[in-house]
Amino acid sequence: MSRLKELRRERGYTQIKMQHLTGIDQSDYSKIENGKRYYTFEQCRRIALALNTSMDYLAGLTDVKDAYPRKPSNSSAGVASANQNS
Repeated sequence: MSRLKELRRERGYTQIKMQHLTGIDQSDYSKIENGKRYYTFEQCRRIALALNTSMDYLAGLTDVKDAYPRKPSNSSAGVASANQNS
């Protein structure tokens, strides 16, 4: 079983749920998961975010499933700075 499929099942997600989380069509996602299609950098990024893992784990470069610490998003940083200026 692929790392992608294994992790998706561990999270309790269906391929349809992954479609909603990533914007990747379910049939394309199925092909990616079964090794019949490669994903783009952006698709890999979206999948890693949805499954709370790293792109390195999905690529087989590490066996650590945990995601790396993430930077705060720009939208939340903008809100914080706006609140400080008030």
